[in-house]
Amino acid sequence: MSGDTSPYRLHDSLGYWLSITARLQERRLDEKLREIGLTRITWCLLLGLANEGLTQPSELADFVGIDRTATSRALRQLEQAGLLSRSSGTGDRRTRQITLTEDGREAVRVGTPFARANGKVMAERLSEGEDAELRRLLRKLTEGEAPRLSHL
Repeated sequence: MSGDTSPYRLHDSLGYWLSITARLQERRLDEKLREIGLTRITWCLLLGLANEGLTQPSELADFVGIDRTATSRALRQLEQAGLLSRSSGTGDRRTRQITLTEDGREAVRVGTPFARANGKVMAERLSEGEDAELRRLLRKLTEGEAPRLSHL
């Protein structure tokens, strides 16, 4: 324990500003994704399928940074919405192969401008160098940490 007895100032805290910034960014994206029936988790899963070529639930869980239970729940929602299909893999019934449907590809096409515009809101407040430096620093802050965030 440190000997510092000065008051802890919330608004001087790095964690406070990181949280506020993330919440603002998330709220803007959530509002737009809701228009097309998605959440941030389902959006991220669709991106993993569409843009990263991931096809296994475990790969998608790791990509998004959520646990397997949350991944299964979100995949079930996407399947019920007709945005993806799941089939048993070859040889091992426990293996599931996940693919986007045409509606899933359309959801990614429609949602991508929302995500880009959302990212642009804050990025435009920074110079190109500041934006690159902030990204570098944020990566540095999370180095070695488990990326899994079950509350995404």
